[in-house]
Amino acid sequence: MNLFTEQLTLSNEPVPLAPIKLPVYDENGEKKHLTEVFDFENMLEEYMIELEIRNYSENTIKTYSSIIRNLIEYMKNEENLYDGRRFLASFRKYIRDLKRDKDVTQNYIYLTTVVSKKFLEFNDIHFLEDIQNPKRTKSLPKSLNEKEVHDLLEAVTVNITDTPFKQKSKRRDKVILTLLYSTGLRISELVKLLKKDIDFDERTIRVRGKGDKDRIVLFDEHTKELLLDYLEYNDHESEYLFINKNGKNLTPRYVQMMIKKYAKAAGIKKKVTPHVLRHSFATHLLKNGVDIRVIQQLLGHSSLSTTQIYTSVDMDTIKTVYDQAREQENSLDTSK
Repeated sequence: MNLFTEQLTLSNEPVPLAPIKLPVYDENGEKKHLTEVFDFENMLEEYMIELEIRNYSENTIKTYSSIIRNLIEYMKNEENLYDGRRFLASFRKYIRDLKRDKDVTQNYIYLTTVVSKKFLEFNDIHFLEDIQNPKRTKSLPKSLNEKEVHDLLEAVTVNITDTPFKQKSKRRDKVILTLLYSTGLRISELVKLLKKDIDFDERTIRVRGKGDKDRIVLFDEHTKELLLDYLEYNDHESEYLFINKNGKNLTPRYVQMMIKKYAKAAGIKKKVTPHVLRHSFATHLLKNGVDIRVIQQLLGHSSLSTTQIYTSVDMDTIKTVYDQAREQENSLDTSK
């Protein structure tokens, strides 16, 4: 979509003339509201389609849609909203109202600002180009320790008294939990896994991650056995690895609720999510001395700085890994 608007700038550089100049006047000579000039609803629909094409996760698309729709509804009620400067002023008031009245987090303010700018820029509207992105807090999910992971996996028990359907469901759930922890998969990646992408000989899975980038993740012998057992008892025709009783691939929401159920059964007090298991995967690898660049590749991060934040661990662990490395280096020096 190519919409022509005035380009808001606060600098001294000249603004290039646009084919459509704001404000726009109606037949009575009154300035038209920007929600009448632009079809924001249709623009939102096209933007969501674009995000799907770019392989954004279902949860991300839902979040973006909600943020943009809330902004549109707010702007509809703003008076005298007829040009870019008025839009900018209203957006600043909107952010202020979110902070003051909605009591949202700083990260939500950051996300609202970034998503709103991306949405407008996608439609060649540059009302917010001079808005600086606010700071965000670098909060990380709590990771589970090794015992908690063990207890979570052991909470899934297949009993001979279970119905055949229940046994199949439990085998599937156990494989899901094990894969999330042993591979570091994102929830959006897990629900889209295809059976053909698994190489049992190499113990690898080809994963389509963010930005349509493929990567290879590894799984151990124990996970291999669980996978083979699951496929033997769940010999379905779907191309997807994990499906529900209707033969459709699982939704992220189902997996989230399933994990919550087993975490409660295991007596784990922490909030356990797919993201927590991914974080635990990375943290435990780092604790065991795995090079951070290897972890970066396994997680599918394009930037090492992202991995460094993601694998944040306590200072005692860092000291232990450091001391072990130094001791090994010193032993090599003395043997020369």
